[in-house]
Amino acid sequence: MKLYYAPGACSLSPHIVANEAGLAIELEKVDLASHKTEKGEDFTLINPNGYVPVLRLDDGSLLTEGPAIVQYLADKKPDSGLVPPNGTMPRYRVQEWLGFINSELHKNFTPLFQGASDEVKTKATANIAKRFAHVGKQLGDKPYLTGTQFTVADAYLFVMLNWANFLKMEVPANLKALRERVAARPYVAATLKAEGLA
Repeated sequence: MKLYYAPGACSLSPHIVANEAGLAIELEKVDLASHKTEKGEDFTLINPNGYVPVLRLDDGSLLTEGPAIVQYLADKKPDSGLVPPNGTMPRYRVQEWLGFINSELHKNFTPLFQGASDEVKTKATANIAKRFAHVGKQLGDKPYLTGTQFTVADAYLFVMLNWANFLKMEVPANLKALRERVAARPYVAATLKAEGLA
């Protein structure tokens, strides 16, 4: 398998999940400004949407969209505990969080990275603060989103918290603690180092 990624982008989440699961994957960096891969390929021929992550499977087919990719990777190693078994309520809870992070957090960050007007940025920042407040309230004193087990949803949330940190946004104290907890995980630290982020 090959993961097309950009350092620090949302592709960090599947990169973390692959490492946490002990999966051997090839990495190919993408320059999102030029839409070229490090091997010189036109990335829009790989993903016409022009964004990462993309996972090239062993049969040559492509899987896109981070929430789908992280579940696919975690399901390759079910004993990793990164995602509960299909058809169980704990799995639906993880999917619920993936959906929330994707639509309510991730999408609101987009204008902050794409040169939107100040008015749009102000609105997006307020939306992000409101959503992080909700996540913090739901997290409470649990170590991870769904309890004591680190899951793919925590890997995705970690990326959003890194973005907030980069943009110097305030987040609830328990989310700061979660970010630090995740960053201290050995495979996460190794992933950050591999992407030049640590």
